[in-house]
Amino acid sequence: MDKPRIVITYCTQCQWLLRAGWMAQELLSTFATDLGEVVLVPGTGGIFTIQCNDTLIWDRKRDGGFPDAARLKQLVRDVIDPERDLGHSDRNKA
Repeated sequence: MDKPRIVITYCTQCQWLLRAGWMAQELLSTFATDLGEVVLVPGTGGIFTIQCNDTLIWDRKRDGGFPDAARLKQLVRDVIDPERDLGHSDRNKA
């Protein structure tokens, strides 16, 4: 089975490259060899979406802003390995 592919599409007009890069770094640090790749895709019009394979896991407009690192890791984990314990990221659930 192929490893999951994360695609982060960010708005260049809004200058969200650093945010997208930081989120990519967080995912790569947490999931290391469990991910096949993390791709940054430039866009326009206020777009900021995160997909795991063909599943949209975050949309800035739909979900109201940006996820924090812990929430993003939980969302990715729920798609690629629902049984995985994320340690402190899971303990910070409300």
